[in-house]
Amino acid sequence: MRHVTPHGPVVGLVGVLTLLAVLGRVTGLGAAGWIVGLASGVALCALLTLGLVRASRRRLLPADRVTLSRAVLVCGVAALVADTVAGTDEPTGVLVALASVALVLDAVDGRVARRTGTVHPLGARFDMETDAFLILVLSVAVTRDLGWWVLGVGVARYLLLLVALAARWAPWLRGQVPARMWRKVIAAYQGIVLTVAAAGVLPVVAASVAVAAGLALLVLSFGTEVLTLRRMSASRRHEVEALAPWPVLEPTAVDARVLP
Repeated sequence: MRHVTPHGPVVGLVGVLTLLAVLGRVTGLGAAGWIVGLASGVALCALLTLGLVRASRRRLLPADRVTLSRAVLVCGVAALVADTVAGTDEPTGVLVALASVALVLDAVDGRVARRTGTVHPLGARFDMETDAFLILVLSVAVTRDLGWWVLGVGVARYLLLLVALAARWAPWLRGQVPARMWRKVIAAYQGIVLTVAAAGVLPVVAASVAVAAGLALLVLSFGTEVLTLRRMSASRRHEVEALAPWPVLEPTAVDARVLP
């Protein structure tokens, strides 16, 4: 059967290019913004295509389309933040508006998946990685006001991922913990508090306390996730040992001599 390349990711890349063009007209997006925005769009297209191919799917589900819209907006946020890092002033209002819409849509895709009966592991992973990237770029934006320690919020997810990939001694780190509402609330809090901090509507001290609280909650969330994965691994190992048959012992040389 002829292989068909999923067209959904390509639509997402076109969306990123269109958004960057609009931002170029509205904000005067600089070279750094274009480079980071394009790189983010290409990565989005490539990774989503890979995920669809591995899941043997040719098209996006309804909730995936909502998440794809969020991902396109996040690419625009990344472009604006890149301009900030490069020393180009960007309209904070535009950045906050894009991030806010992406956060609102975060509450939509899950409901769409449940109502349409199209919940899928790929969609859940797509949603999670979109959240993680938004938190990363927002943390970079907030560092100019609160300091580089804020990056801890953005890179926490990726550090855990790298440890899981590199830890050959602990393959259980690559497992998946059961979904918990409180973990979702903590993840949502990171995006909200970083967006508020980026908007500059809070005093520096208040913003620092709010972001630091988010970092502490994130450490708690990831810490309990690691402990849960460890317990699940130990439980599975004990179950395997309990169900394993008694070993069959081969006769030793001495036993063999006395056997008839």
